Amino acid sequence: MKSRFHVLLSVAAAATLASPAWAQSAVTMYGLLDVSVGSTQAPGGTATKGVDSGKMTTSYFGLKGSEDLGSGLKAIFAIESFMRADTGSAGRFEADPFWARNAYVGLESDVGTVTLGRNTTPLFVNTLIFNAFGDSFGFSPSIRHYFTSGTTTGDTGWSDSVKYSSPRFGGASFTAHVAAGEGNGGRNTGLSGLYFGGGLGLSAAWQKVEKGATVADTKTWQLGGSYDFKAVKLFAQVGKVDNTSTNNDYKITGLGASAPLGAGKALLQWGQIKPKTGAKRSTLTVGYDYNLSKRTDLYAVYMNDKITGLSGGKNYSLGVRHRF
Repeated sequence: MKSRFHVLLSVAAAATLASPAWAQSAVTMYGLLDVSVGSTQAPGGTATKGVDSGKMTTSYFGLKGSEDLGSGLKAIFAIESFMRADTGSAGRFEADPFWARNAYVGLESDVGTVTLGRNTTPLFVNTLIFNAFGDSFGFSPSIRHYFTSGTTTGDTGWSDSVKYSSPRFGGASFTAHVAAGEGNGGRNTGLSGLYFGGGLGLSAAWQKVEKGATVADTKTWQLGGSYDFKAVKLFAQVGKVDNTSTNNDYKITGLGASAPLGAGKALLQWGQIKPKTGAKRSTLTVGYDYNLSKRTDLYAVYMNDKITGLSGGKNYSLGVRHRF
């Protein structure tokens, strides 16, 4: 019986190794942890000192995989979850879906990639590329002004969506994204284009949000650009959000720079919101990001966030990020 059991195991192992699906499939676990100590203060508010997660990059983990289907076609998937590493809690906030970052399955070929499920929006991707602080919800004026200041609606990822990402044509590519309304107020639509050539980067993004009976309807457009002079990289963004539910609109501007310094980069970003109705908001952030390795960095950041009529919010953090 024992020898027969060993034979069966050997046969099963050989069959597994010979299987085209297993031989041509790959699954990867990955993620990022970002934890810092510092002080957080909203304009007109009081300062709170403590330990925070995700000030420079929202902490997350995920699984992604692909299967080679032959003739240049691949099946792909990704499931990714945000987390608050300072407390060990799941999500960006208590009501956040567990797989809120991405949760999709799709097909990839030389004519582009189509994914179905929950997908990150093109507007969010363009916003993070063309500012010095990337996707920092804690310190990037661009990210904060578009996604946490009551301007754009609809979150940075859309559920029930189909997303197409083109291959690169020279230095150009484009993305189209639609989230089905499913009887919940209407659908969301997003389009974007990117160009990279030499040191030049250019972007254009547009989105319309109607999904969600309690979510305000908004239309957003954004233009972005960057140029890398090697000694310094410059960033610029301009955009507008029209809130058709409240009949208000917001003009958003951003300027930034990053410069290599030692084993890291010095960072500077300024941004402003000018609403048709309401107070103007201006945010200035400076920082230094020091690379300990390809996967681990230390950062020190200071931000002054000002809304007309209120005292400025002074924020600072000393933190560490690790990618795995």
